[in-house]
Amino acid sequence: MKIQIWSDVMCPFCYIGKRKLEEALEQFENKNAVAIEWKSFQLDPRAKYQPGDNTYDHLAKKYGRDRNWSVAMHESVTQQAKAVGLDYHFEKLILANSLNAHRLSHLAKKHNLGDAFEELLFKAHFTEGLNIDDKTTLMQLALKVGLKMEEIEAVLHSDAYVNEVEQEMNEAQSLGVNSVPFFVFDDKYAVTGAQSPEVFLTTLQKAWEDGGFEATLDLQNSTDENSCTIDGCN
Repeated sequence: MKIQIWSDVMCPFCYIGKRKLEEALEQFENKNAVAIEWKSFQLDPRAKYQPGDNTYDHLAKKYGRDRNWSVAMHESVTQQAKAVGLDYHFEKLILANSLNAHRLSHLAKKHNLGDAFEELLFKAHFTEGLNIDDKTTLMQLALKVGLKMEEIEAVLHSDAYVNEVEQEMNEAQSLGVNSVPFFVFDDKYAVTGAQSPEVFLTTLQKAWEDGGFEATLDLQNSTDENSCTIDGCN
């Protein structure tokens, strides 16, 4: 059974959702028969790293609020992350474009290392405060996950996988995806947002029981809560 996950490394709820899905999979008796495929989704394709920029002021400016409001919002997300064992450090988070990270994710996917690479990207961004658009940083992460130097350099010094990233974003649009994370189970059921492990487990069981049956996606949760859109995170 395949689970496809549209996600952006810039989205804090995507990492939280990953952990909640993993918790559900630990309770799923057929977990060894589940394959996870990460799909590209850019929340802000125009994003650009600017020295001195920070997530607190960025969010406050975006919503016309003050810095204290932004800090409180980020602290709430930090606590949600902590509840699933993640250590977020928004005070050192670097805002950057995620295209190169997505391109390398496609290379990792080619070698069946997609899930492991996503984990490293999320940790680098939200916990370690690394610039996930910096080519040296990306190269180190890709080497750590087991990719070969020559392939990594070939991607980073070209426009390789740009079309694949765009194709997956178009695919998301065709499915009506307007927030991430967005999970599709066996091309039948969909869950949006970092929902509870119980929601994921129930959906896993439904998809498994249905087997190869094909049908229009049945959205299991329609709220945009605990997800990120191009306008921000909820």
